[in-house]
Amino acid sequence: SRGIDKITNFYAGRLLKPIVARRLVTAGVIGAFLFGIVSESSLLPSGFIPGEDQGIIYAVLQTPPGSTLEYTNAKSQELERIAHEVEGISSVTSVAGYEILTEGRGSNAGTLIINLEDWSERSMTASQIIEELEERTAEMTDIKLEFFEPPAIPGFGAAGGIALRVLDETQSSTPDYERLGTITNEFIDAVRERPEVGTVFTFYASDYPQYELVIDNDVAMQKGVSIEAALNNLNILIGSTYEQGFVRFNQFYKVYVQAWPEFRRMPDDLDDLFVRNEEGEMVPYSSFMRIERRQGLNEITRYNLYPSAAIQLVPAAGYSTGQAIEAVREVAEVTLPRGYDLGWEGLAWDESRQGNAALYIFLVVVTFVYLVLVAQYESFLVPLAVIFSLPVGIFGSFFLLQAAGLANDVWAQLGMIMLVGLLGKNAILIVEFAVQRRHEGASLVDAAVEAGKLRFRPIQMTSFAFIAGLVPLVVSHGAGAIGNRTIGIAGVGGMLLGTVVGVIVIPGLYYLFAKISDGKKLLRDEVDTPLSEPSEETPFTFEDHADELSLEARMEERLSAPPPAPVAEPSTAVAPAPAVEPLPPAPP
Repeated sequence: SRGIDKITNFYAGRLLKPIVARRLVTAGVIGAFLFGIVSESSLLPSGFIPGEDQGIIYAVLQTPPGSTLEYTNAKSQELERIAHEVEGISSVTSVAGYEILTEGRGSNAGTLIINLEDWSERSMTASQIIEELEERTAEMTDIKLEFFEPPAIPGFGAAGGIALRVLDETQSSTPDYERLGTITNEFIDAVRERPEVGTVFTFYASDYPQYELVIDNDVAMQKGVSIEAALNNLNILIGSTYEQGFVRFNQFYKVYVQAWPEFRRMPDDLDDLFVRNEEGEMVPYSSFMRIERRQGLNEITRYNLYPSAAIQLVPAAGYSTGQAIEAVREVAEVTLPRGYDLGWEGLAWDESRQGNAALYIFLVVVTFVYLVLVAQYESFLVPLAVIFSLPVGIFGSFFLLQAAGLANDVWAQLGMIMLVGLLGKNAILIVEFAVQRRHEGASLVDAAVEAGKLRFRPIQMTSFAFIAGLVPLVVSHGAGAIGNRTIGIAGVGGMLLGTVVGVIVIPGLYYLFAKISDGKKLLRDEVDTPLSEPSEETPFTFEDHADELSLEARMEERLSAPPPAPVAEPSTAVAPAPAVEPLPPAPP
């Protein structure tokens, strides 16, 4: 306790007294911190919601177009064996024929769901395991393979990172999907050259081998064949159709109509298929239909009715999603030709549209605190001492976040809003006592110094106790570690610098604004001391309140006067009614 008293006396005598009345020094310090905030905000990477280690990894593979499902399944099994050899992986599930990224289906697509061990049982994070998987699978041939984590918020996209699409907005009646693929590949090659972007890939391909059915409408009409009936019949023969069901042996059976496999195995089998015309005659398909080889899309995807190519990318190490989005926009302005644009998906759509919403929310919070303090202090200037003490803590948050390699994302912004209340509380403690000492007759300098000295110990104790409580968040790991660390580091940086430097600056800020507002009233003819609570400095005098006393005297005289004599009320007695004789009985 004696050591803390010595520190307090040194703080009040050696630090506050020489500088509390130097308004230029106080203004210069606050200006320096404001300049530091602007500088740090330009250096601190921006973000939205950071990805977390959720204990699961997705792997999407794609074999060459036209590959069979058996070949894709063999590659999936090979990747599954490699994944089992990596430390930290508990189980692997492979699915051939389905691609989870765009929810597409095809014989050359496959998905692996890699489950990781519990965070307490593995030493590597999900990102580190992905790096090791990429190294071990680099020797796999005839395959396009990508690893990614789930999105930070389930339902916002299929993968973590940034999801976007290249849009063909030329509004052509016959979209050129091959040109869209060429432009997409050129755009991806340009994006890969940016240091902000790590992994970027797309599964868009317009070279899938296909067969096109070319129908001669004139010949079909001559033979009396309806095109609609011919295509519906072909769909039933090549594909299938559900007709009805029946119950037998207490079991329900479904009936599907389809041609036997030997009649629909090869493209030439179309020559042996027939359709009935309007006269009931069987007409071969080969008489009005032929097959041509083509290359095209496996499936057509649209974004706001525009043909699109899906792209997925992950920011490089040391860069945030905000920096990667800005880099992608710069590349798009240079690379994409006229009629092509970008469309964002998932969390990237929200992040690309957030703008300065966080800044507006912060200003609303500060404005609300200011208005409450205006009502409390009955002054528009004195509360500014509390408001202008906040930049010290905000700079501390920005500085420590940048030193820790974190981004200015949603969690950091929540921590800064929390700092408004915590740092504002410290400033309010000092300013409130200084205002009281000023009302008691102390000078502005003495009031500021005494307030800082009196509140020094409780401010330090509560602030450092709060900082100690944030240490587990700062060193957290496992599930939700990035969010916990961001909130903890933002709080520790702001409270540490705001407490150490704030107790030196706040008394000077009070002196600065109190000097401007000293002797001025918020309202005209305002009285500081209420009549019911006289103070020692302003004793009660009869001359100052003659009108009020004369009114009170008249009231007391009226109340103490004897009550008036009662007034006799008129009698309300009623004379008795005369007796009434009974009537004689009626004759029989």
